[in-house]
Amino acid sequence: MQIPEQGIAMRRRAFFGLLGAAIAAPFATRAQQGDRKRLVGLITGFTEADMRPISATFRERMRELGWIDGQNVSIEVLTTAGDYAKLKSDAGGLVTKGADVIVAMGTPALTAAKQHTSTTPVVFTLVADPVGQRFIESLSRPGGNLTGLTNFEFTIGGKWVELLRTLDPGIARIALIANPANANISQFADAIAIAAKSLGVETQTVSVRDAAEIEKAIESAGNQPKTGLIVLPDGLAVVHHELIIKLAARFRLPAVYPFRIFSANGGLASYGLDYLDIHRHAAEYVDAILRGKKPGELPVQAPNKFELLVNLKAAKALGLAVPPSLLVGADEVIE
Repeated sequence: MQIPEQGIAMRRRAFFGLLGAAIAAPFATRAQQGDRKRLVGLITGFTEADMRPISATFRERMRELGWIDGQNVSIEVLTTAGDYAKLKSDAGGLVTKGADVIVAMGTPALTAAKQHTSTTPVVFTLVADPVGQRFIESLSRPGGNLTGLTNFEFTIGGKWVELLRTLDPGIARIALIANPANANISQFADAIAIAAKSLGVETQTVSVRDAAEIEKAIESAGNQPKTGLIVLPDGLAVVHHELIIKLAARFRLPAVYPFRIFSANGGLASYGLDYLDIHRHAAEYVDAILRGKKPGELPVQAPNKFELLVNLKAAKALGLAVPPSLLVGADEVIE
């Protein structure tokens, strides 16, 4: 079995030439807007450590586009380590400071930004189904002060189930590790349940809000035979990725994760978005807005680059034989 990009029902949204034209515009356009240093704020539920490669990539792309942090732009990265209340205060603080653009990473961050402003331009990333969640009017013309890049389509849940069963055909039940504070959880859980049912596999969504609840949930799953884990995408899971990986190994649970940070650090397998690529594109949106483009007229882009990582060391520890077809289709195999 392979799980390449073409295997998932996701469509790439082009920039329709609008964003590309803004990026290609001469730097003289920017000069006409004055010499005032611009303020760009990134708000995220990630930890400072998890954000370092993302913020470095974002700053690098901004520099390529002519925006140098500390010179003509000030880039503030505000991390919350899963504290959603702090997301709200961080968003409010940026609005009060008169931020030119806010980059909101994830649905909770976008929700926080939207609660504080309907005028400050907001570029969102890692947000699933922004139309269905009524953040924007449409992908082609989002309207208002919002634009950005969508997260997974919920149907990716079927791919996570398929990947888990390919790695361990004996799986009979799946525990879904989910943060109930994330508004997307029920849609992901429903998509996974439908895919699992077609394979005769049961699912159970387990709500976790902190490290203690994560430990309790994974221990409980470990006490049930033929059980695997799917960790749903959320900042809280990223913050506690080391704990989740350690517990999955301790209780010998095959697990599939939504982001490479898990498999790269010892988790069995991950299939998800390329974080760095997304935030390179986010910098391009910010650049377009700083040059005078209206966010509501910039089309929202759907993800088009996905990564499948398989950790052979973790598979060996679990006594799993990874099919050669899966290894051939993987973007990276960790030995």
